[in-house]
Amino acid sequence: MLYRKIETDIYQHFTSGSDKILMLTGARQTGKSFIINHVASKIFKNVVEINLIEDYDTDRLFESVSSIEEFHLRLSSVAGERLGSKEDTLVFLDEIQQYPRLLTLLKFLRQEGRYTYAVSGSLLGLTLKNTTSIPVGSLALMHMYPLDFEEFLIANNVGREAIDAMRKLFDSRESLDEAMHNHIIGLFKRYLLIGGMPQAVQEFVNSRNLVAVRAIQNDIHRLYEADATKYDLEHRLHIERIYEMIPSAMESHKKRVVYREIENKPKGRHSDYIEEFDFLSASGVALEVKAISNPSFPLIESGVKNLLKLYLNDVGMVTGILYRNNIKPVMDTECSVNLGSVYESVVAMELAAHGHKLFYYDNKKNGEVDFLIDDYYSLSAMAIEVKSGKDYTIHSALTRLLDNKDYRLGNGLVLSNSREVVQDGKTIYMPIYYVMFLNSEGSRATEILL
Repeated sequence: MLYRKIETDIYQHFTSGSDKILMLTGARQTGKSFIINHVASKIFKNVVEINLIEDYDTDRLFESVSSIEEFHLRLSSVAGERLGSKEDTLVFLDEIQQYPRLLTLLKFLRQEGRYTYAVSGSLLGLTLKNTTSIPVGSLALMHMYPLDFEEFLIANNVGREAIDAMRKLFDSRESLDEAMHNHIIGLFKRYLLIGGMPQAVQEFVNSRNLVAVRAIQNDIHRLYEADATKYDLEHRLHIERIYEMIPSAMESHKKRVVYREIENKPKGRHSDYIEEFDFLSASGVALEVKAISNPSFPLIESGVKNLLKLYLNDVGMVTGILYRNNIKPVMDTECSVNLGSVYESVVAMELAAHGHKLFYYDNKKNGEVDFLIDDYYSLSAMAIEVKSGKDYTIHSALTRLLDNKDYRLGNGLVLSNSREVVQDGKTIYMPIYYVMFLNSEGSRATEILL
């Protein structure tokens, strides 16, 4: 099976003695149900999974449950002898957003403590946002993304020792040797084609068949579009339109959402589509990157503009939409296709998967910089520019941003295909694959004294 880093976190939760209920959120097809069942099977004698979408499509046994007594009656009617004690039984409620009232009931199930519980859902982000009675204090929240590049490397037989060695080089700002660089950049380009959806990665590992991988990606893409049907007709059409616009928006010069193009309205505004953007980001199918014109640490306190970039949650789907089964734009270094939007997509995915909140710099006078993230090691904001071509040393907007002493930014980072790690003033040039080490807690160990 595929290695997932979140497996360790889930295992630690189940074995920690915590009575909080695990809640795993994330987009559909990222492997949430599989990983909970996989980890639980190592710990619990009994694992009882109730898929509430399947329940809704059949008997609707749990639809009207409003008390723990009703819940246990219905649970026992389908689980029977598989129900034991809290120590040996996990009750896993999958796709719990189907019945929001069960979310309210979790607090009381936790207090009663008859079994251990876990819940997951693909649209939970949206449900959590719109349900006021959710017992957040009773939940251990985790979010699952598609496989990041490090997990993809492991799936393709790159050992942990090699990855640890690369991490040490990243921390000390050193380069890989030529042979290792060529190997990793080759795998990185394959990652651009395959992406991180577990089914797609497993198909690639098994068959190396891109056509089969693309078929899986297309199915997931259509599934995401179909999820919008939970809304009324007007919102559904807007969500579908915005979702369809994402790849073409990424290919444009500004790469941001043009609100007037959603309905071809001359005066379309961000405020007209708040619910639609919430759906796409909260469901995990798109990554939202907000504009900041005056960045300072922490970025959440900076003034956010009503300008927005949206990236798809999987780079394999991006290249599938843009290039279909043609691998030359990605694999052929002599190909003239601009991969800027693809490289930005993969960096957005990596940063989000590593816990970063995503922003970008937009200033009419100084220009745009692709990403801004908080660097908790240096307690400053870090600017990141992503380059897919050979002109990676040309970045006037980044230079002007770093030169502005009012912002007190730390170093700026330029990610490209170039092998060598080089620092020029406040600008650090690094190979694109080093993005896998930009964790939100900081890449260097710090000693905490209390």
